[in-house]
Amino acid sequence: MLTDTHTHLYSDAFNDDRDAMMQRAFNEGVQRFFVPAIDSETTQAMYELETKYPENIFLMMGLHPTSVKENYKEELAHVESQFKQREFYAVGEIGIDLYWDKSTLAIQQEAFKHQIQLAKKYKLPIVIHCREAFDEIFEVLETEKSDDLYGIFHCFTGTLEQAERAISFNMKLGIGGVVTFKNGKIDTFLHKIDPKHIVLETDAPYLSPVPYRGKRNESSYISLINKKVAAIYGVSEEEMAAITTQNSKEVFKV
Repeated sequence: MLTDTHTHLYSDAFNDDRDAMMQRAFNEGVQRFFVPAIDSETTQAMYELETKYPENIFLMMGLHPTSVKENYKEELAHVESQFKQREFYAVGEIGIDLYWDKSTLAIQQEAFKHQIQLAKKYKLPIVIHCREAFDEIFEVLETEKSDDLYGIFHCFTGTLEQAERAISFNMKLGIGGVVTFKNGKIDTFLHKIDPKHIVLETDAPYLSPVPYRGKRNESSYISLINKKVAAIYGVSEEEMAAITTQNSKEVFKV
């Protein structure tokens, strides 16, 4: 059984073939799909997806850093209101993104800290989005670190040193399509990290693994990521699927 720990299945990119895309994933042995939130505009689509596939879809709630704009306090209030109404499996995806807009750093930091505190309140993991912001993310984690802070460093693309630092904050590394890229770099040191610290993800519809790089990603491609990671560790694909699914259960408690 494979687990995709990060997939935006409600994305408009799947509007024309969502059911067929889900069936392709099931055919590849993917049974568990963890779905991150972006902002209030995606909430309804997430709930509809969960209603259709109640045995397979596990929802997170949070405000994505690229959606931290002038109205971020209203968006955070929306996140809080959803937590009061129902259960989620993580606070995510949250974090800091300085690729698109550096001017919002201060409010991104504020939103990140606020949502970490929400995770502690509800005893949930966090799922971190980090783009060109390792130092800034680590700075926040340093101020918030505690035994009850844990989660996943989604789409990990850093160095071995950054990987070890992320793990020191009780974070597992989300390994996705980048591990199959020629210039992805993480394939050169991943074997130095104990596999108990990693989970697999697609981040569909983004970041397709080779040979689909540049095309729309989908959750069935997690099997390609699993195959590459298994080769890096020198174990069978079945064993890597079992290890990473077990790791996901430790994080999400399901």
